[in-house]
Amino acid sequence: MKTITNWVDALAFDATADTGHTVRIDTSVEGGGLGSGMNPKKMVLGALSGCSGMDVVEMLKKMRVPFSKFEIEAEAEQTTEHPKVFTHINMVYRIDAKPEDLDKIERAVSLSQEKYCGVSAMLAKHCPIHYTIELI
Repeated sequence: MKTITNWVDALAFDATADTGHTVRIDTSVEGGGLGSGMNPKKMVLGALSGCSGMDVVEMLKKMRVPFSKFEIEAEAEQTTEHPKVFTHINMVYRIDAKPEDLDKIERAVSLSQEKYCGVSAMLAKHCPIHYTIELI
């Protein structure tokens, strides 16, 4: 696994993976950036949500749980002193599934958080990750 990150201008960078996919990392104009991409810590939360979400979707498909909408909200508190690091992360999994499938959804989310999601495993070594599930 490898990425190459190139400076664009101001505080904007383009990170390109060995697969050829590129994402913009930046900050707000007020913070000295171009406002053209996600800041690094928000990108970490997005990576956590994407990693866990992929696990959950795969498991729910295998469990034959039908759904058409699924979103994950991740929010982190951080320290006030530098380096500003996460003190904890709260995640909300929202899915339009039937109430009778809630036990399967809970199992999929739990397995993702505790066994399969590598991003969650790395972050959990530093700060607690709490999650809830909401049927929409």
